Amino acid sequence: QVQLVESGGGLVQPGGSLTLSCAASGSISGISRMTWYRQAPGKQRDLVAHIMAGGNTYYVDSVKGRFTISRDNAKNTMSLQMNSLKPEDTAVYYCNARKYSTDYWGQGTQVTVSS
Repeated sequence: QVQLVESGGGLVQPGGSLTLSCAASGSISGISRMTWYRQAPGKQRDLVAHIMAGGNTYYVDSVKGRFTISRDNAKNTMSLQMNSLKPEDTAVYYCNARKYSTDYWGQGTQVTVSS
């Protein structure tokens, strides 16, 4: 089993920044990919960015150039640095870990971008 705990969400004004963190614990050996998803009210959960065990990253077009995903294997954490935040970034952000064919999820952290 893998346990994931997100932190760092909150309320921020448009144009501001936030950094989300995801702490992984448990049987973390074998995690091949870690991903940030987000879900806005009334919408489906969408992929935001992922990082592979080897460091390769992927971003959806809407966050390219604004968000940066990183991973600290020594600390078993993943982060999402979010800059130039927009109201449309408002959502619950979820951490996901893929281990072999199993997905593990955190409980989510709310990000609200509003003036």
